[in-house]
Amino acid sequence: MANDIKKTGRILRAPENFVDPVLAHEITSKGLSEERRGFLRKSFLAAGAAMAGGVPLARAAMPDGDPNILNLPEHSTTLGQPVVTNGYGVPSKYETNLLRRESPGLTRVGAASVSFAPLQGLFGIITPSGLHFERHHQGWHDIDPSKHRFMINGLVKNPKVYTMDDLMRLPSVSRMHFIECGANTAMEWGNVAVPTVQYSHGMLSCCEFTGVPLSVLLEDCGYDKKNGKFVLAEGADGSSMTRTIAMDRALDDVIVAWGMNGEMLRPENGYPLRLVVPGVQGVSWVKWLRRIEVGDKPYATKDEAIHYIDAMPDGMYRQYTSVQECKSVITTPSAGQMLLDKGFYNITGLAWSGRGKIKRVDVSVDGGRNWRTARLEGPVNTKCLTRFNINWVWDGSPVVLQSRAIDETGYVQPKINELREVRGTRSIYHNNAIQSWKVSESGEVSNVQVY
Repeated sequence: MANDIKKTGRILRAPENFVDPVLAHEITSKGLSEERRGFLRKSFLAAGAAMAGGVPLARAAMPDGDPNILNLPEHSTTLGQPVVTNGYGVPSKYETNLLRRESPGLTRVGAASVSFAPLQGLFGIITPSGLHFERHHQGWHDIDPSKHRFMINGLVKNPKVYTMDDLMRLPSVSRMHFIECGANTAMEWGNVAVPTVQYSHGMLSCCEFTGVPLSVLLEDCGYDKKNGKFVLAEGADGSSMTRTIAMDRALDDVIVAWGMNGEMLRPENGYPLRLVVPGVQGVSWVKWLRRIEVGDKPYATKDEAIHYIDAMPDGMYRQYTSVQECKSVITTPSAGQMLLDKGFYNITGLAWSGRGKIKRVDVSVDGGRNWRTARLEGPVNTKCLTRFNINWVWDGSPVVLQSRAIDETGYVQPKINELREVRGTRSIYHNNAIQSWKVSESGEVSNVQVY
């Protein structure tokens, strides 16, 4: 290890906002032709060069010494800002580039669109509340919690209506879980389509959620233990999002949550109340939750019969395929970044599984021919993001970086061609294939598909 880091390489951060709306529409609607892919590569380099302005590409010694060491800066000789300058803390003005982003052309209406979390710039496993990805079907609202009501009805002895105060007085739990949209990585089914890990995998976040277990509320209402086989969750937004959840899962680890990362939910994430369904695609985590109905069979609502179904090669569709299978992605180095030097790099990324804990993550630097086992950084929790790291020394030659996750059930993350053999290329949802990043001799990192 000590010998590895004698010469530590540097990475130029992924450029932002260089994809114009016309190109973005091509990316999201039909993938990239070779001509347009070449144009995209040039856009990367141009944006990267602009970002590199003022960044020395070599560590040349300064003849008179580094002024940042020799001269005391203003902040070392003056009085700083007083406490509570900001009643609610905000990021540094030097960190304004790390934002969730919308992919232009992805949807026609911004109120029914997606914003992507900047995975390439995050550390650890917890997503800051202000960078949590968004997926809305009818836009978001900031709802007055004093007027919000949550009800449980259907096959229950005592239908009830709860206020927020009622819920927050009940026994609560706090647990860390990932949430992933079922359409995360959707655009990569047919071909390379998007330019950075933020757009390929950014419909993913992980937070500590606080609330009352749904099982407590169902018991409180006296649900029918013989005939109650499913629950229907309904949201209070304009789309009236409704999702069926099997009773065994509802009684397991589902939470009716009001808290996220130690504070109340953000409006974009369902304030004042949302459902947390660990391991299941994000659409079932109904936001602005207003109702749970207990029933004896699946409800087959519009978002279960028409949307969020998987197209299969034989023309049939799979329904109620909710679990997010074992998956991983390298976040650094990743597409859009650039390696400025040969030498040591820490390859880092995230792994997760909707079926439990991550058991192992392997990393390849030669397109999957050889694998090494990465370090899993604690904590390793069930249905939660797990951070992995591995040492790597880049010698300047072209390489293809990949990660492969294995969960505690023994499931191994598949290659893209293996997934297509079963699922075809007409799918939208549940693409958990191994992601490949190509590092060229120039150090440019790009999105590729390697079988």
